[in-house]
Amino acid sequence: MPSVKIPKHDTENDMTPFVDVAFLILAFFIMATKFKPPDAVEINPPSSVSSKELQQKDGIMVSMDKDGRTFFAMQVEKDPAPIQAVLQNMNTERNLGLTDGEIAEFIKDPVVGVPIAQLKQYMGLSEDQKKSFRMPGIPVEDSATNELYIWVRDAVSAFSGKKINYMIKGDNNAKYPNFKNVLSAFKRNEIFKFQLITAPEDVPVGTELYKVRRAGG
Repeated sequence: MPSVKIPKHDTENDMTPFVDVAFLILAFFIMATKFKPPDAVEINPPSSVSSKELQQKDGIMVSMDKDGRTFFAMQVEKDPAPIQAVLQNMNTERNLGLTDGEIAEFIKDPVVGVPIAQLKQYMGLSEDQKKSFRMPGIPVEDSATNELYIWVRDAVSAFSGKKINYMIKGDNNAKYPNFKNVLSAFKRNEIFKFQLITAPEDVPVGTELYKVRRAGG
C-alpha cells in the first residue's frame, strides 16, 4: 500500500495581534483612575467606580478626542525644569527657532497638539488666536511618523530619577486604532504600566464594592 504523505505547513505565525491584545488586557487590569486635569479639547472619558484619586505629581498624559486627535501634556509637582528641558531639547534637535519667551509660555501650559514642524507657528499665535485654532493633533499613524514616541522619550529623559505617572485619557467614542497608536509609542519607550483616566461614577447599591465603601474600606 502506498504511504500517504502529510503535507508540511509553515508553523511560523505573526504573534503581533496576540501581543497587542495581551498588552491591552494587562493595561486595563492596572488602572481605572479618577483625575480631572485641564484638557486642550473636550474629552468625555468612560466612567468607572474606582476610588483611586491621582494627585498633582510629576507625570505624562496622553489624550485622545472622539475625532482621533492625540495630545501630549506634562505636569510637574513643583519644579518646571523637566518641561523646559523637553522643549529646549526639541528646539535644538529640530532647529525650531523657538525664543526664550515662547519656551517660557509653553511651561505655563505644556500641552502639545500639533506636529513638531508646526510648533513654532502655533506658539506664535496670540491667546485669542489659540482659542479659536483647531489643533490637528500629534501625528501617530505609524512608526515612521509617530511623533508621540519622541515627546514621551524626551519627557522620560527629562524626568530622570523621578517617579513618573503615565496616564492615558481617551474619549468614550475614540476608536481602537487611535488607542493602539498611543500604545505603540508607549511600548517603544518600554512603558508597560499606565493609568487610564476615567469619569467618576457612583458605586451600584448592593455590590461588593458598595459594601466595602459602606464599611469604610
